Amino acid sequence: MSMKSLPSEKLKEYEQVLQNEKKETLDIINQIYDYQKKSSKESSGDHSSFSLHQADQGTETDNREKEAYLLEREQEKLKALNLALKRVFDKTYGICEICGTYIPEPRLKILPYAKYCIECKSSEEKKKRRR
Repeated sequence: MSMKSLPSEKLKEYEQVLQNEKKETLDIINQIYDYQKKSSKESSGDHSSFSLHQADQGTETDNREKEAYLLEREQEKLKALNLALKRVFDKTYGICEICGTYIPEPRLKILPYAKYCIECKSSEEKKKRRR
């Protein structure tokens, strides 16, 4: 049985795209960590001369929730990028994991770590919504 696979040049091209995207994602994750370290040092400083207003505390909490959300989103993206790179090395990249057809290039350009073709992805989304 012959396995479907993108041509080697294409796989190399996408590997580079994925590596670049991975570097950007790691940079964002590191920026969030640096910001969290900096802001936690600032908030643990001695502010005994004034008390934090409730609204300021609410804003602070809101900002921490946003940071946590962004961090989680970037970590999920990093995981998806690593799995996509594994597929490049396995030569299964660019092939839908559900139906086995090629994932259209425009989709891979927009979402280089896509695992499914558009049809399979939308049917997966419909199944999730039904649950």
